[in-house]
Amino acid sequence: MESRSSERVKKLAHALKRTDKIHLKEAALLLGVSEMTIRRDLGEQPSSVVLLGGYIVSDPKASQRHYFVSDQQAHNVEKKRRLGQLAATLIQPGETVFFDCGTTMPWIIDAIDNDLDFIAICCAVNTFLALKEKPRCKVILNGGEFHADNAIFTPLGQGSVIDNLCPGKAFISAAGIDVHQGVTCFNLNELPMKHQALQRASQTILVADSSKFGKVLPARIGELSLFDTLISDKAAPEALARRLEQAGVTQYSG
Repeated sequence: MESRSSERVKKLAHALKRTDKIHLKEAALLLGVSEMTIRRDLGEQPSSVVLLGGYIVSDPKASQRHYFVSDQQAHNVEKKRRLGQLAATLIQPGETVFFDCGTTMPWIIDAIDNDLDFIAICCAVNTFLALKEKPRCKVILNGGEFHADNAIFTPLGQGSVIDNLCPGKAFISAAGIDVHQGVTCFNLNELPMKHQALQRASQTILVADSSKFGKVLPARIGELSLFDTLISDKAAPEALARRLEQAGVTQYSG
């Protein structure tokens, strides 16, 4: 006999045959349960649908085999929630902010006060979907070719939207922070946009939960000194904290 959780997931999959996405709130009304129940249903077992930036969508892994951002969004949720709340407090009224790709960014966006006016630049689907829910946010999507594995757009040709913008802050995500190798991520195709945001922004902020400390991934973003600030859910271990201090990186943890 199917569990109630499996039945609910099956109903969502059936509903997605008629539309490309369902907002989490709409899904809760459709099934007569809370949003938290749906989050739990989708996190407990592999299924054909996933939660991406506040929307229920069909899992793109059904047709492709790569690293997928949807694999990571159920990991370290409480850590990401805490650092998201801390990071959101840094955004000032009227500020232009770049939000990187990755599963941490929606937690920052979710924690931003709905009454705050700001301009957001993004390059990823899950980040865009989270930003569009902020009623006083003007969203600028840096478009181009879409990559289903990490849900990002990469520019075609030499130029990109961010060439014409001067963000006050850039929140950059990472999957690894190491004393010797610096800051790294999974995908090489993320590097050009990360590097451009680092060059354009007045303040560069690295956001990564504590599970990333000491890890090294294939794509190297660069030295720790590229960043002004590190925001995490807990303080870096001693050797890394010492290296961050030497690089002039201010550390915030909560």
